[in-house]
Amino acid sequence: MKEAVIFDMDGLMIDSERVTYEEYKRKLDLLGYHDFTEDLYKQCLGKNKQGICQVFLDHYGNGFPMQEVWDDVHIWIDERLKQQVPKKKGLDVLLLWLKQHQIKTIVATSSSRQRVDEILKNADILPYIDDSICGDEVTHGKPDPEIFLKACEKAGVSIKDAIVLEDSEAGIEAAYRGGLDVICIPDMKYPEHIYQVKTTAIFSSLDDVINYLKNL
Repeated sequence: MKEAVIFDMDGLMIDSERVTYEEYKRKLDLLGYHDFTEDLYKQCLGKNKQGICQVFLDHYGNGFPMQEVWDDVHIWIDERLKQQVPKKKGLDVLLLWLKQHQIKTIVATSSSRQRVDEILKNADILPYIDDSICGDEVTHGKPDPEIFLKACEKAGVSIKDAIVLEDSEAGIEAAYRGGLDVICIPDMKYPEHIYQVKTTAIFSSLDDVINYLKNL
């Protein structure tokens, strides 16, 4: 049995990727950029702020009003998530089971500390989370493994005694580079084959994770 489960947040615990895409689409339509597609948005998944901004600048050029877009979109996202935090199917049951079996839970996400604390609180899952590490607390974002290695340090467990739950290719790559087992539960994008082979398993929902852990 593993001693710790490391959770990504957006797209894995929280069904926020669709919300984020919709708000980017709304902002870019207002600015006259009508070619923003899901495929372009999927290039942002799992990346930190710097990586996400680079996706937009590479596509639209250096004249793109990135700061305005970033600020407005994240204000709008936060407003929606304050009204309701859409949790992924199976999350509550999995967190309860991990708590009952004294398996540590760590959230490792590219989001900022302020945003993470607010979302976990509004989702009513803080009592089930032992610790968290955020994007503004590491030097290198995913796919660098730093955030997962620091999560293991915070949990006081070795990498072999932890398992990562991720939805993004960048997250899979980060866990793989760090030597951690990783289960993928895809969200908006199913991982390409080069990432599939780096996973321990790929499940359709968090409902499958309990049985997997039981059978280890």
